[in-house]
Amino acid sequence: MFVLASCQDRQPSQESRKIQVILIEAELPPRPVKPELPPLFSDIERRTFQFFWDTTNEVNGLTPDRFPSRPFASIASVGFALTAYPIGIENGWVSRNQAVDRTLTTLRFFRDLPMGPQRTGRAGYRGFYYHFLDMQDGRRYDSWVELSSVDTALLLMGVLFAQSYYDGDDAREKEIRQIADTLYRRVDWTWLQQRKPLISMGWFPESGFIEHDWMGYNEAMMTYILALGSPTHPVSPDAWTVWTRTYNNDWGVYQGQEYLSFGPLFGHQYSHVWIDFRDIQDQYMRERGIDYFLNSRRAALAQRDYAIDNPKQWKGYGENVWGLTASDGPQNTQQAYRGEMREFRHYSSRGAGLRENFDDGTIAPTAAVSSIVFAPEVVIPATQEMHKRFGDYIYSSYGFLDSFNPSFDYDIPLKTGRLVPGKGWVASDYIAIDQGPILTMIANYRNEFVWNVMKKNRYVRRGLERAGFSGGWLTPEGEEPPLPQKDEQAAAARAIGIAESRAAAAEAQQNVQQRQKPE
Repeated sequence: MFVLASCQDRQPSQESRKIQVILIEAELPPRPVKPELPPLFSDIERRTFQFFWDTTNEVNGLTPDRFPSRPFASIASVGFALTAYPIGIENGWVSRNQAVDRTLTTLRFFRDLPMGPQRTGRAGYRGFYYHFLDMQDGRRYDSWVELSSVDTALLLMGVLFAQSYYDGDDAREKEIRQIADTLYRRVDWTWLQQRKPLISMGWFPESGFIEHDWMGYNEAMMTYILALGSPTHPVSPDAWTVWTRTYNNDWGVYQGQEYLSFGPLFGHQYSHVWIDFRDIQDQYMRERGIDYFLNSRRAALAQRDYAIDNPKQWKGYGENVWGLTASDGPQNTQQAYRGEMREFRHYSSRGAGLRENFDDGTIAPTAAVSSIVFAPEVVIPATQEMHKRFGDYIYSSYGFLDSFNPSFDYDIPLKTGRLVPGKGWVASDYIAIDQGPILTMIANYRNEFVWNVMKKNRYVRRGLERAGFSGGWLTPEGEEPPLPQKDEQAAAARAIGIAESRAAAAEAQQNVQQRQKPE
């Protein structure tokens, strides 16, 4: 590249910089096109917003984990609800005054909940909250419920979003910002670093710290970013460095896409609800020449191609019916399907990728719809097709019910949901952590609303910068974003990774074929 070489020893002119950008962008993966949204998406948005507005307890701001069964509140659900209310304001579905009241009620309730190491009667400890809380009094729901680091992170993303959105001089909006600060500052992230520098998944008062740390690529990006950004109990930057080193088993080629894999699509969506990862890179992605946004795009496209291939021959799968994530399912059972015993599950992670794979024919619309920012050209037709073909059974008051399985028609007791003659199994609940990404990602697709609000939050920005992210919107005001640099060593490493992935896949396929040969 002559232009790049000639500009190394002097400041490039505006014209030469444009040429550099053109030359470099030619080597980068293409950005997704942005087709216009059909009217169906407006209906999905409104119905999904109403899920959060209607089902949340008005007295304390707690949002149920699921509805209509409504067994307990989920702190992650509250994080999505706090993000949903401003979307309602912007669309004219609720007034700012109504949303401020609901938000203040929620934040005051969480601020004042009893905290401590006791096994009962407490909502959390060390600033963290229990995963599930009683819908009425906000205490730990039961002894099997853990103090959760990632669910606390989901709650705090909503809390910090509220802090950045409600920026008025009104006394109540000032109080929102103050309480949000209090809730974030009191989380002791270092307490969960039992095997430094990684962060544990959580803690039980009965048995202590969960032995598993957040490792490998998954939704915990936001957990580490919030821990790095803390003004009171921050973890050190090596937490991110060491965490990304645990990605090694997750990078490779799957369904023709080279990317950092995590089977269920929620792992490629949750952190992206609040953080715009376009054009910002940490060292890991800098070495690979893409960003986490494009990585999620590849994950969505790989899942679609998996559904087209449909290796297990489930009913309904195809180019416009796809989407595996954590979702409800019919039952934990073994049943005969196409001449062999197949495993089915009720609530479980489902996915397709290099690891974390499970597929029992259960499709979750949220997996596809919430990928709209990444791959709209395939998500829009998939959303329309699922609504057209299955809408009479899976689309109701609050939008898409959680999941459906056209292949499951066994006359056995069900854990949840119902059988529709000739159509298979359909979920009976909406699940808040699946509803939340649908609403927020459509808002981001329309006008980058959630992303742009969150860019104003100094804590999130600090966390990203301490993790080593730079470029894009993180570039200081008045400076030009740095040009992408092609790393030949990294390219060579990627080529080796591709070869190793393909060799491993070929070997695995050969082993399968050997096992299937008759004796």
